[in-house]
Amino acid sequence: MQRTLILLKPDCLNKRVAGQVISRFEEKGYGIIASKMIQLDEPLLKEHYAHVADLPFFPDIASFMSSRPVLALVLEADGVIQGVRDLLGPTDSTVAPAGTIRGDLGTDRMMNVVHASDSPESALVEINRFFEADQICG
Repeated sequence: MQRTLILLKPDCLNKRVAGQVISRFEEKGYGIIASKMIQLDEPLLKEHYAHVADLPFFPDIASFMSSRPVLALVLEADGVIQGVRDLLGPTDSTVAPAGTIRGDLGTDRMMNVVHASDSPESALVEINRFFEADQICG
């Protein structure tokens, strides 16, 4: 069994499509083993986006991601990391195919509805960043 972190971004919640996104995950057989609303602050955003925190566009990311609470989830299933990434489509919603979450619901590269871990290693780090062990079922 594999786990991945999901963040339903502010645009997802503003558009009121969180239920559609979660339904797509559940239809693929991905179990939700943790969930919570969380307001992201600057220290957490700098840690989560450390790979771009020194770049000129980071303030735009921080402003967007802290504009309202996000819904954080941990999904679990065999092959869930790649499966979720396939379901989401490319990061840039403008090139994501119809039928993918980002292609159907996203706007652009930043307002792309969902963050998902990209590897088993990042999933472990990201899950531990957003959840305490006792907040995860299973």
